[in-house]
Amino acid sequence: MIKNLAEKYSDYIIEQRRYLHQIPELSLNEVKTTEKLVEELKKMGMEVITFPDYQGCIGILKGGNPGKTVMLRADIDALPVKEQTGLPFASTNGNMHACGHDNHMAVQLGAAKILTDLKDDLHGTVKLLFQSGEEVGFGAKYYAEKGYLDDVDAVYGTHIWSAVEAGKFNLEAGERMASCDTFKITVEGTSAHGSAPNLGNDALYAAASIVMNIQSFVSRRNNPLDAAVVTVGTMNGGQRFNIVANHIEMEGTTRAFNKKTRDSIEGELRKIVENTAIALGVTAKLEYSYLTDPIINDDDNLNQIARNAAIKLYGEDSLAPMTKIMGAEDFSHLVTNIPGFFGFIGCYNEKIGAVHNNHSEFFTVDESTLHMGAALAAQFAYDFLNQQ
Repeated sequence: MIKNLAEKYSDYIIEQRRYLHQIPELSLNEVKTTEKLVEELKKMGMEVITFPDYQGCIGILKGGNPGKTVMLRADIDALPVKEQTGLPFASTNGNMHACGHDNHMAVQLGAAKILTDLKDDLHGTVKLLFQSGEEVGFGAKYYAEKGYLDDVDAVYGTHIWSAVEAGKFNLEAGERMASCDTFKITVEGTSAHGSAPNLGNDALYAAASIVMNIQSFVSRRNNPLDAAVVTVGTMNGGQRFNIVANHIEMEGTTRAFNKKTRDSIEGELRKIVENTAIALGVTAKLEYSYLTDPIINDDDNLNQIARNAAIKLYGEDSLAPMTKIMGAEDFSHLVTNIPGFFGFIGCYNEKIGAVHNNHSEFFTVDESTLHMGAALAAQFAYDFLNQQ
């Protein structure tokens, strides 16, 4: 039933994906995107919630019978990437859906179509969240903090992923995506002529030493069985080629799955930063910000519903393994107090050139399998609401 409906709406899903792909908008500024989503949901006869101070929307589909509430989530923002795919529907505005959020929206619209056809059979309510600002790491917080999840019993989300073959799903239990936190390190020294470095306190040399030393947290302080990453992504400062630098700023990110490991990183980095600075005669300050929690599929019931949905629709062969990844997802803000499940939809297909990684300017997908993602979302919602 759901499989057949998904095939029926395949052309609709592709059409929506192509339209949305052409109008990518950056995080928290998805105005035209939101307008299009609202339009499509209202065409289906849904009640739609919008927000006076925020982008995104929530479609509400009430089933024919009372019951629980399940939320399906799709993110809607794009990246500041200049598209190089050469597709006839490529973006021309300097931004790009290089992480595939156009597909997420189209898949969810397809699931909405399917569930609308089946609404009389549903025992409960489906809330379809089209979420602003995933790429900045905190967009989902708005909907949780404003109470739009207060009546939700479970949350489902997926991400289209280039490491998984098109037509396959990765729906594994346990740790799937890492936490993402950020830091800024400011180093203050004193300038001197480059020919007499002994007369100054070199902030650049100290900063370089800090970069090298903080890698010792991962290699020597952290338990190697609990994965962690510390990356310094920028280093800026200095005045001129022949002046000892007096000010350097660095920014970076940390990733972890284990809560104990994550909680230990800030303190360990602070000790390394401050003590390295003291040893080299400069001062250094660490500013640390916590963004997203790790994604961990730890609800046995939801894990089973998701896997069984895929098997019911497309058989055991539709399930593909994939190692957990150090990338992060602000879906974690939606499941702080609510059970959730997060999976991956494959899009890799060498025959059509869909071989590039997410965030690449060449990223594209095998559209012919998108309807399978819509079927999976609809089946998950249907089975969760109608389970005995």
